[in-house]
Amino acid sequence: MKKQTEKECENSKGEKAMHLHKFEKIWLIFGIGILIIFLAVVGVGAFAMGHQPASNIKTIDPEKVAETAPFNNPGLVHIKGNKYELNLVAEAFSYTPNTIQIPKDAEVTINVATKDVVHGFSIAGTNVNMMVEPGYVSSYTQTFSKTGEFLVLCNEYCGAGHHLMMAKVEVTE
Repeated sequence: MKKQTEKECENSKGEKAMHLHKFEKIWLIFGIGILIIFLAVVGVGAFAMGHQPASNIKTIDPEKVAETAPFNNPGLVHIKGNKYELNLVAEAFSYTPNTIQIPKDAEVTINVATKDVVHGFSIAGTNVNMMVEPGYVSSYTQTFSKTGEFLVLCNEYCGAGHHLMMAKVEVTE
């Protein structure tokens, strides 16, 4: 009979079988348990709570942004009550329009499209932060609850004049 190692032994048919040490079993059970918990949390978040990837993605021809509504006339549009829509165009080191006046406590859906390269759209002092890609319309809804001037910056490097790309949002009473 051969000398058997700690991890191997022969069964009745003469085949070698693997035995796990007590601590290996504990870690294996712990790892599989954590994996099951992680998948359950993701499953609950995805299905039960309705979280899902963006599915209603708006597309736009980047060569025809200036001819496509609502970007053919960018600016703030009153929808109803206290709801507004802000349509902006990002292009070579500028935003159109460059200055936007928004009433305080207005709920604004911001739509941004670009004619050329990837840009960023970030309003300092708020949670507004989007990546603007050619061919897509980026949207974000924000309620402006305090008055003042907010700086709009491009936070994606877009070329030599990137540091000049800014606009201003004025929230008024």
